[in-house]
Amino acid sequence: MPTVLVLYYSQGGSTKNLAYKIAQGVDQAGCEARLRTVPSVTTNIKESRSQVPESGDPYVIKQDLIECAGLALGSPTRFGNMSSAMKYFIDGTSHEWLSATLSGKPACVFTSSSSMHGGQESTLLSMMIPLFHHGMILCGLPYSEPALTDTASGGTPYGVSHVSGKEQNTILSAEESALCIAQGKRLAKLAMDISKQ
Repeated sequence: MPTVLVLYYSQGGSTKNLAYKIAQGVDQAGCEARLRTVPSVTTNIKESRSQVPESGDPYVIKQDLIECAGLALGSPTRFGNMSSAMKYFIDGTSHEWLSATLSGKPACVFTSSSSMHGGQESTLLSMMIPLFHHGMILCGLPYSEPALTDTASGGTPYGVSHVSGKEQNTILSAEESALCIAQGKRLAKLAMDISKQ
């Protein structure tokens, strides 16, 4: 059974909730979802962080990239870009780039923000750029998914998203949940098709 890596960074919980729904879609399509996160970045150079998170999903390791048949990459929106924690991790994948570890594998991206026009689409596009450099095959969401036109909150053709609003509501809307599951299924089916070649 192919493994799809669902890799995310989340502070408030919204991006984590997206990751879990995408993983649900991956599992429903017949692949195994592997949920991983990245550690926070700190400017305190004297601070040492544990190699294992105190709670939640494990930190990603390079072996996860080698073993995955597909990748779903998620980050909250930070000024129209991915978070520094996710960027820091991606910047450390030069060896995987040189060895073409991810080349030819399918990928998708997802994000969350507190406002509807908080830079979700530019964040998703910024997350795609290093994946293109890795030689990955990017898959978005087609408008044949009804929730993409029905949503009054998150959801884009570039990848799933969530809008938490001023109240920082981490609960996904019905449309956001449906789009996550559809995205997970789409990614898993591509991973299975490519794995058979």
